Amino acid sequence: MAIVKKSPVKKRLPIRKKLSVRLKITVWFTAASIVVVLFAYLAVFAVSRQILIKTIQDCLVQAVENNVDEVEYLLPSSQALKEQRYDYLIRHGSGYLDIDDDFLYEVNEVYTGLYDEHSGLLYGSDSAFSIVAGMRFEDSRIQKLRSDGIWYYVFDRKLSGNGLDDLWLRGMVSEEQGERQMSGMIRVAVILLPLWVVAASVGGYLIAGHALKPLQKISWTAKQISEGNDLKQRIDIGEGDDELHQLASTFDEMLDRLELAFERERQFTSDASHELRTPMAVISAQCDYTLERERTTEEYMDALLVIRRQGQKMTKLINHMLDFARLEMRSGKYPDAFVDAAELVEAVCSDMKLIRERGITLEYETKTVMISVNPELFSRLLVNLVSNAYRYGRENGHIRVRLWQEDSSLVLSVADDGIGIARNEQEKIFRRFYQADASRGGEGTGLGLAMVYEIARFYHGTVTVESVVDQGSTFVVRMPAGQS
Repeated sequence: MAIVKKSPVKKRLPIRKKLSVRLKITVWFTAASIVVVLFAYLAVFAVSRQILIKTIQDCLVQAVENNVDEVEYLLPSSQALKEQRYDYLIRHGSGYLDIDDDFLYEVNEVYTGLYDEHSGLLYGSDSAFSIVAGMRFEDSRIQKLRSDGIWYYVFDRKLSGNGLDDLWLRGMVSEEQGERQMSGMIRVAVILLPLWVVAASVGGYLIAGHALKPLQKISWTAKQISEGNDLKQRIDIGEGDDELHQLASTFDEMLDRLELAFERERQFTSDASHELRTPMAVISAQCDYTLERERTTEEYMDALLVIRRQGQKMTKLINHMLDFARLEMRSGKYPDAFVDAAELVEAVCSDMKLIRERGITLEYETKTVMISVNPELFSRLLVNLVSNAYRYGRENGHIRVRLWQEDSSLVLSVADDGIGIARNEQEKIFRRFYQADASRGGEGTGLGLAMVYEIARFYHGTVTVESVVDQGSTFVVRMPAGQS
């Protein structure tokens, strides 16, 4: 029976998850703009009636007030009549009314007429004011009336002065006039506001694209690194203090650390492979040599001792490698304790002074320095420095260890009068597996001083060396000291 293998069903993503961030921002911005426009429409329609009435009344009052000073009473004997300095004359009482040319009886459908309190309309449009015929005059007050379904507003202004006491200016405007103006404004808003939304959306899309350009650069750089395994790529979007520039800067710093970490890993793997190759080759050669023919018990014992010695060397090397890895990973294997560094130095020195290798003597001098460290790591640092001094010291030489506090720093000094280190090699001795004099480093792994450097760096400290060839070397370690 044939087995039919079903292909996996690809899960369909929602549309919103398929959209780019740029498009999502534009969609949200457009939606917000539409909401704002809708609220603007609602506000316009809600207050348009009140605004309409207020605008109509203001225009009415202004039109009447502007015409008050355009009416003048002239006596028959006035100089203006004799010189014919008048615009439009109306017989009134024993004199004349001079209506100035600036008198506007119709402005934007606001009509103004000149009335005599007794004889009616003197100047103005009869057809326009027929609607308000018979309406009582009320000075400086807006009146309202309805005719043929249309509301009208009327404003009266009593004139005062010589010959003008019985005269009135009456202004009138219909509500339709204001509605026509308002409807025109609404039509403009209906056209312009959607155009504004479109323009804002396009502008938002362009601005979002410019603002998100660093993210595209980040994505492109990550893709290049993923496809080419090239950690030398950087985002580098230029200077800036906004969030995206900070993000890009953080990514670049992360890539710097990753590149350094991978480079260290490659170098460490290469060095470790090289160092392990020698003892493995010795073990393999020793086994081949021993198995070539029947050997005596003593020869077998010698072969096993060689194999054990090389195995111990590899074990020591591997343990040191693991210690390096733990230090670099900042693992919790080394918890700190607030201790007196002098006690740790005295314990290590009292044990190591018993070695007396090649007649070398060890002296030490300490002062109380409280420090927060892992006792095992601090002891390892000192043991490596003293071991290095023994290994490269001269016959019947001396090793001097000193501990003191300088300002807020712990200072540990290990000096010897051995072979010294050439100036061109002083920067190399803290590298892993480096040995300045291979003939003296037969028992070493080349990791001792490198471990000292890593431990000092682990506690935000430094290690330096001063050395003169054939006179000796002094290693100085500085670490922050103080309360826990």
